[in-house]
Amino acid sequence: MRFALSLFAGLALSACSTPIGTEVARASARAVVNDVVEARFPGVPITPVTDCVINNATGDEIVSIAGDAIRQQPSPETVQLVVEIASRPDTVRCFVEEAGPAVLPQILAGSALGS
Repeated sequence: MRFALSLFAGLALSACSTPIGTEVARASARAVVNDVVEARFPGVPITPVTDCVINNATGDEIVSIAGDAIRQQPSPETVQLVVEIASRPDTVRCFVEEAGPAVLPQILAGSALGS
């Protein structure tokens, strides 16, 4: 089963230059970011925070994050990348617009963990 998932993820990521490949990579990355948000930023609304992170990540960052979709948990490097993206000014603005200003203390506290 893991081999099949690995093979599927590899094929999906290799097709990222197509619209379908891009959507597969974004969906895979979204699942990983959901896990990071839930663990690192407890109590924040997961969907809008994840959307803000995904929408402010570069294509290369999305592919990198999506690569962790086959693991049981995100790697430390992926967690750090998500925290870095969450700390960007445009992402913070998105958090305020989409999830409300009340999430900022939780995001800032979560960003400081393990730093």
